[in-house]
Amino acid sequence: MSRFPNVEFMLSAAAPAQFPLDTGVEIAFAGRSNAGKSTAINAIVARNGLARTSKTPGRTRLLNFFSVDAGRIVDLPGYGYAGGPREEREAWGPLIDALRLRESLQGLFLVVDSRRGVGEFDLQLIDWADPAVRQVHVLLSKADKLTRSEGAKALREAQGALGNTATVQLFSALRRTGVEEAQQKLADWLAT
Repeated sequence: MSRFPNVEFMLSAAAPAQFPLDTGVEIAFAGRSNAGKSTAINAIVARNGLARTSKTPGRTRLLNFFSVDAGRIVDLPGYGYAGGPREEREAWGPLIDALRLRESLQGLFLVVDSRRGVGEFDLQLIDWADPAVRQVHVLLSKADKLTRSEGAKALREAQGALGNTATVQLFSALRRTGVEEAQQKLADWLAT
């Protein structure tokens, strides 16, 4: 039985007026394009195909809201890739800034490709999330592509780059590495 028995797609928002009511608890998933955000969501809530995945970067172009038990998950467009129409890309900034103002936004899962490490855009997104106000947890995705020693090194380097602004773990949806830990983090945040 799934740890999150009541999960379903709610809506895709292209404008703040389309967001659900600012009540309850929301947890955002963000990261560079093609870092594995949608794959991480699917693995954590144990639903294949809930969040659409693609090998093509930049497929998530709107804010996608999913109800999860008593809360919500928000899948954000990836950053660092210039795909999609220019007008659409320019609308992402104000859309994501409007999300930040929501009282219901309680946490951020930041998905970082473990082979790339934590970069400047990732650190900027952590600042955007304001770790003094909401918790940030970094998933070093695609850990199955690393050897054990490479994984340990990637984790140490990420911990050094993040300091006390975020917690971090290795994650692989393919091998289920860290899935239970991420599920526990989501469950804890949704219970707040």
